[in-house]
Amino acid sequence: MARIARKPEPPATPRASARRAAPPSPVKRPRRGWRWLRWLVLLTIWGGVALAGLLLFLTWDLPRTDLALSTTRRAGVTLEAADGRIIATSGDVVGDIVRLRDLPAHLPAAVIAIEDRRFRDHLGIDPIGIARAAYVNVTTGRVAQGGSTLTQQLAKNLFLTPERSFRRKAQEAVMALWLEWKFTKDELLEIYLNRVYLGAGAYGVDAAARLYFGVPATRLNLWQSAILAGLPKAPSRLNPRTAPEAAAGRAAEVLEAMADTGVITARQATQAAEAIRIPPRPSRDSGWFADWVMDDLGSRFPGNADLVLRTTLDLRMQAVVEARLEALLAGPGQRARVGQGAVVAMEAGTGNIRAMAGGRDYRSTQFNRATQARRQPGSAFKPFVFLAALEAGGSPQDPVADGPLTLGGWSPGNGTWRARGEITLEEALAHSVNTAAVRVLQRGGGARAAIETARRFGLPGPFQRDATLALGTGEVTLLDLTAAYAPFANGGLLPDPRGLASARADGRAVPVAPPAARRVTTPEAAQAMRRMLDAVVARGTGRAAQPPGARAVAGKTGTTQDFRDAWFIGIAPVSGSGLVIGIWLGNDDGSPMVDVAGGTLPARLFREILEGLAQSEPPQTAAGG
Repeated sequence: MARIARKPEPPATPRASARRAAPPSPVKRPRRGWRWLRWLVLLTIWGGVALAGLLLFLTWDLPRTDLALSTTRRAGVTLEAADGRIIATSGDVVGDIVRLRDLPAHLPAAVIAIEDRRFRDHLGIDPIGIARAAYVNVTTGRVAQGGSTLTQQLAKNLFLTPERSFRRKAQEAVMALWLEWKFTKDELLEIYLNRVYLGAGAYGVDAAARLYFGVPATRLNLWQSAILAGLPKAPSRLNPRTAPEAAAGRAAEVLEAMADTGVITARQATQAAEAIRIPPRPSRDSGWFADWVMDDLGSRFPGNADLVLRTTLDLRMQAVVEARLEALLAGPGQRARVGQGAVVAMEAGTGNIRAMAGGRDYRSTQFNRATQARRQPGSAFKPFVFLAALEAGGSPQDPVADGPLTLGGWSPGNGTWRARGEITLEEALAHSVNTAAVRVLQRGGGARAAIETARRFGLPGPFQRDATLALGTGEVTLLDLTAAYAPFANGGLLPDPRGLASARADGRAVPVAPPAARRVTTPEAAQAMRRMLDAVVARGTGRAAQPPGARAVAGKTGTTQDFRDAWFIGIAPVSGSGLVIGIWLGNDDGSPMVDVAGGTLPARLFREILEGLAQSEPPQTAAGG
């Protein structure tokens, strides 16, 4: 077998031999420390980018801090009674800016004790407080505590919305840190006390102190401070005006917290809790008066200033009017099917409205029956018919026939009046004799003259232009009719009904129209009418209006067909030239009452109001010698 010959290999060179013989060199790897450093740098870069993105996401729509700190809110209107007590508010009400050094020490101490005990120690966010609140909420199974600091609350109130979301809470934390960097702790507490919402439209402790207690924040006592400090938790639910028991209970919790922190002693806390006396809220139904006063404020006080308006309302008189009206409607009024009533009390000389009840319960209906309802006045309109006759040359002692009368198929009735043939004008008005009133209308120039007289006295109508006008078939409001009687008490001057006495805009006094009156009849004619109205109460249809043992009062009754409306407009010797009190009783749907005439329940209510005013008159202090 043939052998295959191999091709001889070339001889190995020294370099090739060395390559084959040398072991392979190891791969060079980076050192472990440098690898971690590279990752740290990358993480730092990308973490910074992510943090910047997160901050941008949280802050891109935050408001400008300078604008937020300057406060953007609705202009507030505060209505005060004649004695300065607050009766109503509208918009955002802000009191005077108060400094921490001027406040009683227990007020900021109460706020810190109940809202943020570690306020002086944290930097705007309190991890300990958050952990404590989380533990309490988990163990109780409900949201029993919050972890927000005072600074976070301030950030939310100044800059953010009440929205509940993670993003909003994160924004709150960012703004809290900024506030802590920008302001000192005392400055933050001062801003908080001046900006915190405390219910009923009141922002800041001064506004709330004046609203709830009638004093500035600098004069708050311990239990009053505790009530205000407890309000931020639930301003509406703990409002001392609408929920006095809840407010007192929360104040007791604040006092206990103050004792726990050592601000006051346990004995002081107990004594303050026992001393809580939340003043009764102003008239529940003065809302009708407030609505009337605040109507068209924009045209009278243009601009966006905070208004503080001192009104003419007498809270003592308002309380008497409301109490006596409700008592009458709930008692004899209910039996006589009287569903509603309205009362206006006005000073005859100035036109100042001292009390106004536009119905039975403002909370049930805000419709003002004193200013908005137009009803037939019945015989309460007759004084203007008789005045037209006096101005045409007649006198109260002139005779007029009181027998039956027919005009164009219409024959007015006289009720239970038994004709005497002739009576004086004074007797005809005193006993409200219809046939005599129609004849007096004709004697005074007819319906046209009577309408002109009524409009001169501020009654715009509409009015019937026929003989039925003598019986009061036109339409009037109670406020207008009450004002129209004022000239009979003050010598012939018609005042403008007036609810504002003074005004301040952003703390500066602004002019308010002074009392205005214009002459609508002569003093002699006004005196003659006053004498005739005296006779109505002394011996006529209004005898029920005369309080026993009091000076003589005057007035006129009015009743419409089927007892749908019953009126009494009376003049009492109160407030200088006299107090005119107008009363209307009836039903909103016009349904008849049961035998309720102007000389019955309305006249009785007039008397009871006068008796209530006499009983509530503050005692006079005798002069010492």
